[in-house]
Amino acid sequence: MPDRTLQLVLHYDGARFAGWQRQRDARTVQGELEAVLARLCGAPVAVLGAGRTDAGVHARGQAAGVRVDGKWTAERLRRAMNALLPDDVWVAAAHEMQPAFHARFDATARRYAYHVGTDDAAHSPFRRSHEWAVDRPLDRALLDAAAALLLGEHTFRGFAVKGTAPPDDHHRCIVHEARWREREGGLAFEVEANRFLHHMVRFLVGTMIDIGLGKRPPEDLPRLLAAGDNSEVSPPAPARALFLDAVRYPAHLYLTRA
Repeated sequence: MPDRTLQLVLHYDGARFAGWQRQRDARTVQGELEAVLARLCGAPVAVLGAGRTDAGVHARGQAAGVRVDGKWTAERLRRAMNALLPDDVWVAAAHEMQPAFHARFDATARRYAYHVGTDDAAHSPFRRSHEWAVDRPLDRALLDAAAALLLGEHTFRGFAVKGTAPPDDHHRCIVHEARWREREGGLAFEVEANRFLHHMVRFLVGTMIDIGLGKRPPEDLPRLLAAGDNSEVSPPAPARALFLDAVRYPAHLYLTRA
């Protein structure tokens, strides 16, 4: 029976992980998935993620590609993996894909959400592991205006970690959606783009929060969008409140949807 190429849609709580990518001496999401697949398949199985999430970052829609023996249908593999995975990782869905599917290079967009707590209960131990508690009042109009400036195509060198992209990378991203919305106990920043640079969302949130608090003037954001480096950006927002919510792929790559 020929091999199957499957896409796994993953939820995970990043609090106890040293990020996505496997590491020799640290617990990672990729490492946990590959350990379970090796048990199920009797041989090593590589798990290719749509992107790497940093230590502490969560996911509600990370995508990963695997190639397994044809006896594993998408749903059968999903159930088997969930029976063995630790309680902070869950395969929410599995889809059979075209054999040439590549989880990283075939992605057309990724979507993130960042949660900011603005009420006193944001300091609760049941919330502070997944939110950034901001105690001072935020100017919502300034936040909305800043988010609107991100739409479209820009060079995000001013909002990326230096040296993490190849020297010839243009650092340009096309932002399809960027908005702040009300959520219980605070706000969420939601952003979708064709690609993201290392720490880009966290740098954006950190800078916008400083603008919303009156620590920076609103005109700093367009100036940073034109900057050649990140020397003047605000510190990145904490990783614990960032969620990878979705990865988009062209419809023709799907053979089945579970």
